Amino acid sequence: MQRTDPLRFLATATTLLILTAVQCSITRATDEFDKPPISYRDSTPDNCISRLQESLDSGTQTFNYDGEQGYLKSVLNALNVPIESQMLVFSKTSLQLRRITPRTPRAIYFADDIYVGYCQSGDVLEISAVDPQLGSVFYTLNQEQTETPRFDRRNDNCIVCHASSRTRGVPGHVVRSLYVDAGGQPMFSAGSRTVDHTTPIKDRWGGWYVTGTHGDQSHVGNLIVRTKRVPDQVDNSQGQNVLDLQDRFNVDRYISPHSDIVALMVMEHQTLVHNCLTKANFATRQALHYEKTMNGILDYGEDNRLDSTVRRIANAGDDLIEAILMVDEAPLTSPVKGTSGYTDVFTKNGERDSQGRSLRDFDLSQRMFRYPCSYLVYSESFNKLPKPVYDYVWQQLGKILSGEDSSEKFNHLSKTDRKAIAEILRDTKPTLPAHWATPPGVKVSLATP
Repeated sequence: MQRTDPLRFLATATTLLILTAVQCSITRATDEFDKPPISYRDSTPDNCISRLQESLDSGTQTFNYDGEQGYLKSVLNALNVPIESQMLVFSKTSLQLRRITPRTPRAIYFADDIYVGYCQSGDVLEISAVDPQLGSVFYTLNQEQTETPRFDRRNDNCIVCHASSRTRGVPGHVVRSLYVDAGGQPMFSAGSRTVDHTTPIKDRWGGWYVTGTHGDQSHVGNLIVRTKRVPDQVDNSQGQNVLDLQDRFNVDRYISPHSDIVALMVMEHQTLVHNCLTKANFATRQALHYEKTMNGILDYGEDNRLDSTVRRIANAGDDLIEAILMVDEAPLTSPVKGTSGYTDVFTKNGERDSQGRSLRDFDLSQRMFRYPCSYLVYSESFNKLPKPVYDYVWQQLGKILSGEDSSEKFNHLSKTDRKAIAEILRDTKPTLPAHWATPPGVKVSLATP
């Protein structure tokens, strides 16, 4: 497997990514989170990759090297990332864009707190780890065989696209849908859409391969535009309900022949919640830091709570709650079914209540999940939110699920949904804060941690 010099490759890729960022009119917002109290670049990460590196350094973890895919299988195995999660993207919108074409798509694999990108004959594996205090932390792993593999943290060349208005101004994850030509080049003149679970199916998956059935719903996946301009009326009839990709590229070069539609949907939901978790974390810490400074300047007591602090925490908490409860989720008009077995793998890992119910149970006929509350409430990033926003989120969730909060935005949750979600959480979250069981109407203050 021929490779190029990694430093030269990274320099070239960074230049190309900057040009791409300019084309996309991406707004960077790194200044705030590079200052205290976040200090993104200067802080030491503590996530699944940093811990894995410690195990590699100590010799308690070893990787096997494969001549075709390098360390890919070892990394997935060490991080418990299912092969069934594989998704294939053929737009040149990532670090190793020179490696990506419709004939050589980039593969992405993911679990609850990790995303791994692989390119054929790529110089590196691209990795985004979810860090409870830093949000998305980016790494590369050199694909040359070595005695002790090393995950190198990357900032500037990843932050270009992964800290912008598309990620709520924090280091986060971006899923995009756009039209792509035969060489894999994005056709920006036709527009670009950031995708999450609120995006209509018809607008999803441009630049991605998609395997699975979805009835009469249409999408823009599996589509390669072979004209200089995107037609006003795009015919993507051959891209719908695709079960096999063998006639589009050599699937034998990948560890799975699938780009599962359900995996794509879960990933899109997950990235939104991860970004909202990071925003809630950063906003709370920044608000408390500002408050401490102002209280000192004005000679107020340390416990003085500023109105601005309450507002900032509530705003970030409300955004997170809406993401968790799938507010404005795009409806499904036909059943969706994947091809890789990802649905079963994902469901099997769910925490179950006394009635056998889990937040990982799918619906996939009218909406994604049977119980519309994100499974990421069990994640380390959620559990380690700063106490004021953590308490605020649980307080509001209690009001919503009890029916005390009857806001229109939560009308998608029936009484049965609310009751089931509350029961599942009570059975499966042993660390629920005491105030979650407080009678409706009792307020909990946003106390300093």
